[in-house]
Amino acid sequence: MAHQPTLFDTDLPPWELDAQSECRAAKVVFAEPPFGPFDYRVPDQLVDQVQPGVRVLVPLGKGNRQIVGYCVAVATVAQSPDALKPVLEVVDDEPLITAGLLKLLQWMSRYYLAPLGQVIEAAVPTGVRSQAGSRLVTVVSINEEKCADAALVASLPPKQQHVLAVLRQIQRPLSIDQLREAANCSAGPIQALRKNGFLTTAQQRIFRHDHAPLHPPRPTSVALSADQRIALNHILTALDTKEHHTILLHGVTGSGKTEVYMQAIEEVLRHGRQAIVLVPEISLTPQTRQRFVARFGNVAVLHSHLSDVDRHTQWRRIQAGEASVVIGPRSAIFAPTPHLGLIILDEEHENSFKQDTVPRYHARDVALHRAYLEGIPLVLGSATPSLESWKRAQDGAYRLASLPRRILNRPLPTVEIVDMRLPQVRFRKGVISRPLYEAVAEALNGDGQVILLLNRRGFATAIQCPACGHVVACPHCDLPLTHHRDGGKACCHYCDFQMPTPPVCPQCHHAEIHFGGVGTQRLEQEALYRFPGIQVARMDSDTMRRPGSHERVLQGFREGTTRILLGTQMIAKGLDFPNVLLVGVVNADTGLHFPDFRAAEKTFQMVTQVAGRTGRGDKPGRVIVQTCSPEHSAISAAVHHDYLSFARQELAHRQRFQFPPFGSLARIIFRGPEQRVVEQFAEATASKLESLTGLLAIEVRIIGPAICPLAKLRGNFRFHLLVQSEQPASINRLLQRAIAELKPPADVQFVWDIDPVDTL
Repeated sequence: MAHQPTLFDTDLPPWELDAQSECRAAKVVFAEPPFGPFDYRVPDQLVDQVQPGVRVLVPLGKGNRQIVGYCVAVATVAQSPDALKPVLEVVDDEPLITAGLLKLLQWMSRYYLAPLGQVIEAAVPTGVRSQAGSRLVTVVSINEEKCADAALVASLPPKQQHVLAVLRQIQRPLSIDQLREAANCSAGPIQALRKNGFLTTAQQRIFRHDHAPLHPPRPTSVALSADQRIALNHILTALDTKEHHTILLHGVTGSGKTEVYMQAIEEVLRHGRQAIVLVPEISLTPQTRQRFVARFGNVAVLHSHLSDVDRHTQWRRIQAGEASVVIGPRSAIFAPTPHLGLIILDEEHENSFKQDTVPRYHARDVALHRAYLEGIPLVLGSATPSLESWKRAQDGAYRLASLPRRILNRPLPTVEIVDMRLPQVRFRKGVISRPLYEAVAEALNGDGQVILLLNRRGFATAIQCPACGHVVACPHCDLPLTHHRDGGKACCHYCDFQMPTPPVCPQCHHAEIHFGGVGTQRLEQEALYRFPGIQVARMDSDTMRRPGSHERVLQGFREGTTRILLGTQMIAKGLDFPNVLLVGVVNADTGLHFPDFRAAEKTFQMVTQVAGRTGRGDKPGRVIVQTCSPEHSAISAAVHHDYLSFARQELAHRQRFQFPPFGSLARIIFRGPEQRVVEQFAEATASKLESLTGLLAIEVRIIGPAICPLAKLRGNFRFHLLVQSEQPASINRLLQRAIAELKPPADVQFVWDIDPVDTL
């Protein structure tokens, strides 16, 4: 029987079928497992609001648990709308991150093998995500359709007409309190207008703008030395090209690098652009902040002591282009500058630019990639550049600018070595040698000030029984506890375990206990004993915990009331006090013999940097270095201020073993409560990596596994292995595949660190 055609065809036309097989979708990632990405359908009513960089509320899993994620892309996908779960709500009124910043974070996710959601969470401060300092309020605006009837408006009472006139004049929605104040009326007329439909209401987020008063910039004409002019021209030439270039500014301590930075920034600001200046947190002193604020006025200063509200306020100022200069530690590289023109990384060799938690990025490398994406210059400055940066400059990848002399041709300080192996240089008790004691006395008698560096906290670094030899150790880390005289406690500097310092041996109950090793507390006690009547201040993480303590100690030293400043490495950088006549390095060997291929480099940098704190005024400076390894290349090169010699020797040593900068390196750390289980998983991982190396046809060297130098921390046994290759892409491919396939036993964790700065 023939098919009977219907009067109206019920089949949809092809274009409508196409429309039903595709939809607008948002790609969403999460900061916790499962990390995604996942596609979600964008409902028609949210099409204008869903965009990359905003947070969205979406259903997840079989139970459709509602969770907030980050939208990283929006596109039309070839899927039926019914096949995707919908976006429920858009959390943010505007994107938290710009498109350019999102590209940078996506690169970080790929390079550091970290979930993109976690990378975004690390880049966007908590105060911004929580919208600290803001609140939702009801705002009113004119209902234009109702108010179009002029006769109707004219029939309103005079107070209500006045409210409408004021609101029309202001031309933006106002909260009821704001409108009451502007119209100088009670809430009655406003409520009547709302009730009768002349005003419409909506919810709007308002922000607190209680910025500190802005100081107008005070441009100062500082005459540059010939070396500084050449260095500045390198940067200005790079700026003129409007392309990405990296300039390594190698300048001895006191050579005027900061003034070169500032004049380069002035040039950037003249063209309406912004600058980011990254400095180690330890160097972000009030003196440094004030110097930039006084010079440029509208400066956003980011540091760890900011409250969430203040951090959010600064973020919004930067985002709006109100702050022309951003200065801060490593996280400031994510500042949402809309008109970025220059990035400066001061003390680029500093290890604090490396983050030790996911995504374990190095700010220097992130700054390099951001400058590349933005097409702008990057300036790396240091008196002791990292060997990675130095090698790139030698190979021509970076431009090298040198400041080989101090400003005003002031001489570099004379450096003297005290060989602590010789009994005649030591007092019977104490850590200050006879030559150092005499040098301190001479500096104090000459109305000068003294800096003493000892990179160990506490009073005694070991508590030991002289009878049975028992060492009081941390039960969670299996490391000696450090005796702190304040409060009479023994502390672990790795897991913060504390216990009262035992008066007798816990093992054999011998009545005496021996305190071995020297920390900053004992050095402080010795300085007070040897130099009575002299005010001494100590700077370490124990004394600097309270807000403002850092500023108070430095202010006392600046005013001259404090004559001796002693402490850990936080006093080695960023301090500029012209009256410092002597620097004493109490023990240059503290990190020299660590099982870490960077140990010599770190020692050279620390000694050179702290030596640079003296001789910055009219009087010459002097440095005393106490060491038991005077013949070591790092010590001897630092004594002669000879970076070139040290770099040449150390690079030759690194090349023999293909360590960075002659190859790329990744480290995998395994940890868990059962030593044998951890070791077995580490060995299985090494075998897996070896087999994948052949499968992927890449040249990679696997070193280990071995027990970590810090074998037990926080109750977990630790093993590690190293992955070496000439090509970072090979390491990336290998680890990406291995991470996806490795399944650790219960209670065993493994973490990976790309480009580690230590191997402890």
